[in-house]
Amino acid sequence: MERAVTVHQIPNTIETESLWMPFTANRQFKKAPRLFSSAKGMYYTSVDGRQVIDGSAGLWCVNAGHGRPQIASAVERQLTTLDFAPSFNMGHPLAFDFAERLAEIAPKGLDRIFFTNSGSESVDTALKIALAYHRAAGQPTRTRLIGRERGYHGVGFGGMSVGGMVANRRQFATHLPGVDHIRHTHDMARNAFAKDMPDHGAELADDVERMVALHGADTIAAVIVEPVPGSTAVLPPPKNYLQRLRELCTKHGILLIFDEVITGFGRLGTPFAANFFGVTPDMMTTAKGITNGSVPCGAVFATRQIHDALMTGPEGMIELFHGYTYSAHPVACAAGIATLDIYKDEGLLTRGAQMADYFRDGLHSLKGLPNVVDIRNIGLMGAVEVAPRDGVVAARGYDLMVDCFNSGLYLRMSGDSLAVSPPLIVEKKHIDDMVSILSDAIKRVA
Repeated sequence: MERAVTVHQIPNTIETESLWMPFTANRQFKKAPRLFSSAKGMYYTSVDGRQVIDGSAGLWCVNAGHGRPQIASAVERQLTTLDFAPSFNMGHPLAFDFAERLAEIAPKGLDRIFFTNSGSESVDTALKIALAYHRAAGQPTRTRLIGRERGYHGVGFGGMSVGGMVANRRQFATHLPGVDHIRHTHDMARNAFAKDMPDHGAELADDVERMVALHGADTIAAVIVEPVPGSTAVLPPPKNYLQRLRELCTKHGILLIFDEVITGFGRLGTPFAANFFGVTPDMMTTAKGITNGSVPCGAVFATRQIHDALMTGPEGMIELFHGYTYSAHPVACAAGIATLDIYKDEGLLTRGAQMADYFRDGLHSLKGLPNVVDIRNIGLMGAVEVAPRDGVVAARGYDLMVDCFNSGLYLRMSGDSLAVSPPLIVEKKHIDDMVSILSDAIKRVA
């Protein structure tokens, strides 16, 4: 009997016109689609039956590897038990259980959890909470938000405004007012091919003082940064930079928000980047690895001080006029709890620390290959940057990405850099294969 297959498993037979793809050159992609049909463990399977190493944990989110039966069973069970419950003035037990589980692994003090559905929503939520907090604390003039150049904080108007990646901003004329940016920390002249944290650049945190001098501390609500910028192709912070940023925000009464959508849940070999760097922010935004990428979910972690400042007035009054239809969705909570179980049982929140040196050495073995101008790494995050081709930004990077895919390796492209961030279940043989495929691709394409 002939085995039945779906049209999506047969190469070059699907209609592509109706789908408007995100962050994609649609016309270019649809001429030669790159399609996955299934995934298991460290590998995707392409529609033509090839195994492709997942070198980017999906989009930085599949930290426990693909096809986890424990998560699938939890999702199926929840869908047939309670598929949806309203989150406004109603609730369900899993939401509270999930919040407690997250608080248990959070950096000390960040134990108040507000659920969202994505990193973008987490960022906008944290920014709104920051404004509401200062108003409740009797400092309503603190309305200004400070982001950082080359930062990525999602695609909502709040996240776009505090973000600092120009391509994500210039197409959209309307940004939030009252937003400014401190300088980024990427310094190729002094830090090229640095291993782990660069030596130079801690003084760039003093840009906060420039913002204070320009705007006045009493106008600034929050500074938001990624501890390690990821979407701009992995920029580890200089030594002592984040510590200095924390000191300055505390000095001036400014809230510090860490965007840990990428760095959260084990990416650096600690539960969160805040643990890795020993710097605790006032709020932390998360998503991605919170459910192993299986069901959209996000969460904002806040201090009790921020939470309690809003718990005033009559008990029957809504304290924060904010939320989403799908906040703490039952299926997302089920997936999240199952994911946390896997992280705990397999030690995945700290496993990256065991693999980090081998990962670092593998990436840096590519130094000296044609047109490789920088290699960066920290934890299980890394990037290999090549020089632009004839002044055309991203052309060489795109060709490298395609060549790697055709050779059995999926990596996320960012301009002329390829970001490497495998699932936390990665073994040394996977790292060897990734480095080998990328090396051959650079020699062919770059």
